[in-house]
Amino acid sequence: MQVLLDLVQRHHAGQPAGIHSVCSAHPLVIEAAFETGLESGQGGDGPVLIEATSNQVNQDGGYTGMTPIAFRDFVFGIADKVGFPRERILLGGDHLGPNCWQGEPAASAMAKSEVLIDQYVTAGFRKIHLDCSMSCAGDPVPLPDEVVAERAARLAVVAERAWQRAGGEAPVYIVGTEVPVPGGAHEELAELAVTTPEAAALTIAAHRAAFNAAGLEAAWPRVIGLVVQPGVEFDHHKVIDYRPEKAQALSRFIEGEPTMVFEAHSTDYQTPGLLQALVRDHFAILKVGPGLTFALRETLWALADIETEMGMQGESGFKEVVLDVMRSEPDYWRKYYHDAGSLLFDQQYSLSDRIRYYWPHPRIQAAQAALVANLERRPAPLTLLSQYLPFHYEAVREGRVRNAPLAILKEGVARVLRQYMRACQPGAEPREQ
Repeated sequence: MQVLLDLVQRHHAGQPAGIHSVCSAHPLVIEAAFETGLESGQGGDGPVLIEATSNQVNQDGGYTGMTPIAFRDFVFGIADKVGFPRERILLGGDHLGPNCWQGEPAASAMAKSEVLIDQYVTAGFRKIHLDCSMSCAGDPVPLPDEVVAERAARLAVVAERAWQRAGGEAPVYIVGTEVPVPGGAHEELAELAVTTPEAAALTIAAHRAAFNAAGLEAAWPRVIGLVVQPGVEFDHHKVIDYRPEKAQALSRFIEGEPTMVFEAHSTDYQTPGLLQALVRDHFAILKVGPGLTFALRETLWALADIETEMGMQGESGFKEVVLDVMRSEPDYWRKYYHDAGSLLFDQQYSLSDRIRYYWPHPRIQAAQAALVANLERRPAPLTLLSQYLPFHYEAVREGRVRNAPLAILKEGVARVLRQYMRACQPGAEPREQ
């Protein structure tokens, strides 16, 4: 974690350096992250930060079916496959706390949260976002800052004990949470209120006091990041862009906290120039998740259209299979998409990308394998690449990407990742792609 501690110090020394955090459990997304991490001219000797959320990965398996140890081994296996050194992998846990157990009383939800934290740290996750902002059964709504901080400190005690037992580097911590909820807003948004410096100061003060009360004074300098709302978000079909002039007071505030920077959530779909502006304004940790799987879905949809245009025998029917699975198993989208008239449109094209939860489904995996096999056997002609995937067409023509379906899918994700990598490099020129 010295990389992240050094990042904070570099930032406070006037270098607008940052790091992006890949928040996805999709194997092609993670593979693309490691491959871009190896590219020359893109910080090719730097770390890659991969984070799992408490919903994705927990002691019960989460929606991925993976425990923290299983997720670690899953990530390491992908790194080994592409030749990315394990020692350059940073593992983080996002929104770790009672998020998964909000329907239970605080006593049982926090007991399960302690198990969650212990398993993450024991498995080697060392960037830990302590998020106890959610109310449990019987709690007031919203929770007072002092209660949120006391619960976070309780979990930090567990994390410190797990680290001391497991050995290795000491964990670093992120505190605070963003509004709206993780993963994109449920409703249509017009504008967002930026966190005030006063609110940020109260969050820090409450957590510092709670850490001190829990005997964690020595750990407090390892609280390196504060999650706030810089005024960025996305709903189903609209992006709320970062407006630097609205965040200047907040940006100046963190300059007075020498061991901390901001962590920006929901930065998906921001333009390259705005990503760079976020890093410049001390939002040095940029989280991205749905934006990566959205790019993957775009590329999959285009490859399916190319397959159809080619009139292949044994066509995979990929799109139809995906949409049929979503219709028959609506749990992952029905709380989000309410307009019957636009349901099919939202299921496919919403920026909140609820479709990402369906990629591991066995029927979808089988259809995707058939699509890939068809396009491996008969590669897409340049004319159709130009029609459906013009950026990929250029990359294929220039010899940067092979005309093979898996290479094309990973390039769809890598184009987004490179925007983040450039934004996090001091002096880099932002480039629209």
